[in-house]
Amino acid sequence: MSYLVLARKYRPQTFDEIVMQGHITRTLTNAIRSNRVAHAILFSGPRGTGKTTVARVLAKAMNCKEGPIPVPCNVCRSCMEITTGNAVDVFEIDGASNNSVDQVRELRENVKYMPAHSLYKIYVIDEVHMLSLAAFNALLKTLEEPPSHVMFIFATTELHKIPVTILSRCQHHDFRRIDVESISKYLETICSKESVDIAIESLRLIAHEAGGSMRDALSLLDQVMTCSDGTLSHDQVLELLGVLDRKIIFDLSTAIVSKDTSGMLDMVEEIYASGHDMKKLYQDLIEHFRNLLIVKMGDKIDRLVNLSADEVGSMVEQVKDISEIFLNQVFNILFEEESAIRFAIQPKLALEMILMKVVQIEPALSIDVLIEKLDNLRKEIQGTVDQKKNLKKNSNPIKKKPGLDPPLKDNINVDNTWKKLRNVISEKNPSLAAFLKKCTLTKLTGESLEIEANGNDFNLRMIQRRKNMRIFESICRDFFGKEMHLSIKAKPSKPDERPRKKDKTNDSKQKAIQHPLVADAVEIFNGKVVDIRIL
Repeated sequence: MSYLVLARKYRPQTFDEIVMQGHITRTLTNAIRSNRVAHAILFSGPRGTGKTTVARVLAKAMNCKEGPIPVPCNVCRSCMEITTGNAVDVFEIDGASNNSVDQVRELRENVKYMPAHSLYKIYVIDEVHMLSLAAFNALLKTLEEPPSHVMFIFATTELHKIPVTILSRCQHHDFRRIDVESISKYLETICSKESVDIAIESLRLIAHEAGGSMRDALSLLDQVMTCSDGTLSHDQVLELLGVLDRKIIFDLSTAIVSKDTSGMLDMVEEIYASGHDMKKLYQDLIEHFRNLLIVKMGDKIDRLVNLSADEVGSMVEQVKDISEIFLNQVFNILFEEESAIRFAIQPKLALEMILMKVVQIEPALSIDVLIEKLDNLRKEIQGTVDQKKNLKKNSNPIKKKPGLDPPLKDNINVDNTWKKLRNVISEKNPSLAAFLKKCTLTKLTGESLEIEANGNDFNLRMIQRRKNMRIFESICRDFFGKEMHLSIKAKPSKPDERPRKKDKTNDSKQKAIQHPLVADAVEIFNGKVVDIRIL
């Protein structure tokens, strides 16, 4: 086959051409220059980041006619053979297909012999983690004390599968994922050499889909270039790759944060009708909201968000009016529901239900706001207490409202008075009247009322809430024309009824629940009391 794919055609031939792995190439260059190259080197990292390429460049640098030299000449016999893959002294071995102990033993026997015409015999074992444990063990002694003319270079994508006995005998170099900007610039250079007109936006899309792998990016570029006649539009690239436009992700996320349920569902339906994978869409959404959260936090964006500068700028604009707490809530829901999408029989329906759940999120209050609310509550309670003290000091008679006939003597017309009072309460506060429906006025004096709650504990707690008590006291003050002391208690149990266990702990818990601060805190946070512990 005469055609050479881009990944092979533009494979780097020197250390300077390696993209995004400067920390490794500098180390190897300095090691060659100072004659301190290790006899066993291990390269680890994601696929397509340059492990095998660096191994070949290192082999050329060691066996170059002028070498060892940091920059191989690429014209001598040894360099040319390594470039074409025909070098007799450089052995590239696939660990997956040569993983048995017998094959390693054969390798161990061959290392004794001198190289044919090069300085070193170099063994490059790719995907070395595929070797069996017995094969690793057979290699240990040779790897620790190889002949002076032998050099081992290992490459793996799964470092955790390498035995520690092998790791301790190798000089380890960890390859990084290549960022979107670096990949897109490299692709732009190749397109220029291949005379292909393609927008930088499309190249960034290809780079993003490559997931940090230069080889994957070159393969995708090769795919789209095959279908072009020298010019490629962005729509063509989207269609050829079968991926979503990044703008759609932005629009969908905007509909989510703005709680536009109708627009959100319409976009999901449109994406589904176009044939895109719902699971892939969900993964893109998770990644997008993660990036939005990092951008909102504004710390180490360049290092943590693997996107182009233009996309990061669009994200900064998008999160300008969105709180960090809300973004965190959205991201948590999406992340927690990932398994529901992954195993869903109908991913579209699962996606819609999750997004509607996200839309219904009520933004949480920040700590500063909560502290402010509690502080205002404390001031309000203190003001009420001070007001009561002043009323007691200046107890001027309050002008009573016309049309009321308050009792003047103790326990006179109790039932009639209670009926009139409840009618007034029903007009001014129906909810409070509902809680008082099962209550009885047991004692009435010129200064106080004693009320007995015949219902359940819930009715009693609701009546005793600070807000309701204030309303009750105000109505009684208007009804009787003066301040009245209210005493509300539960109906005592009959002697034949089974007594409830009430001790000091239960009484303390009940008082804690009925405390005005607790009641208002529950109301502010829209919560409930789950447990009370007495210390």
